[in-house]
Amino acid sequence: MRNATFGRDPNTILGNNYGGPTRTLPNGAPKGGIFSDLIQRDPVTGAVLSVNGSLQNTARNITEGLDYEAFYQLDTSIFGRGSFGTFTFTFNGNYLARWVRGGVELGRTLPRDNRFVGVRLGSFPRNRWYSSVFYDLGGLDAGFIVHYIGQYWDNSGVTTFDGGISRRKIREWTTLDLIVNYTFNLPASAAQNEVAGYARDAGKNVKPKGDKDKNVTPVSTAEYNPCGWRAWLNNTTITLGMNNVFDQDPPFVAGNFENGYDQRQANIRGRIWYVALTKRF
Repeated sequence: MRNATFGRDPNTILGNNYGGPTRTLPNGAPKGGIFSDLIQRDPVTGAVLSVNGSLQNTARNITEGLDYEAFYQLDTSIFGRGSFGTFTFTFNGNYLARWVRGGVELGRTLPRDNRFVGVRLGSFPRNRWYSSVFYDLGGLDAGFIVHYIGQYWDNSGVTTFDGGISRRKIREWTTLDLIVNYTFNLPASAAQNEVAGYARDAGKNVKPKGDKDKNVTPVSTAEYNPCGWRAWLNNTTITLGMNNVFDQDPPFVAGNFENGYDQRQANIRGRIWYVALTKRF
């Protein structure tokens, strides 16, 4: 993607400029280097006069990856012993091969794939997928979902060691969710099948072949208006579920000074269960 929005706050611009100057002024202030065109300094003292932190459409984002999904539905009636329900299998994932940001103002390319960039920018794991199996029989619908986030690098600014040769990795995170739904689909009562009301032309004669009159049986057009507990229970769904069944803690992230984990990919809620009641009118 070309002409992406680029912007840095003044502190970041000055910090990066100090980190890679090409020359220095007599007072030690950098001259040249990254973001130097955004900084105006006093030519004698090197004091900062202004910093241009406005947004510009000059950056470039490059992403490469693969989205994939497999889906299969198994109807048990194919085995010739009646229908015992339907199984649905799903596997969905994403593979991020490359995520790079660059531009003239950046002065370099910034790889962000498979790493935790920061609290504001989040993280970009290389592997993410989920797999689910659901069973459906009449009003019963039950299943489980497995979520997986692969390992990725921690922020290099605080976890680099061995002279920058090695860095710390954030471990993978795998969770299991369970859910059971039951929907009441009540059959019509016997009283509903015999209701008054006929079409306006119910008793009108028609002219069939043979020029003989034939009386048409009246057609009922009345609709039964259900009431009582059956009406309220019909089309009602009861849901019982549990997320993070094994109560997995989110992996530790040293680069996140706020709370020690990556809130873009994980959460600290732990195991939770829930109940829901839904009525469709």
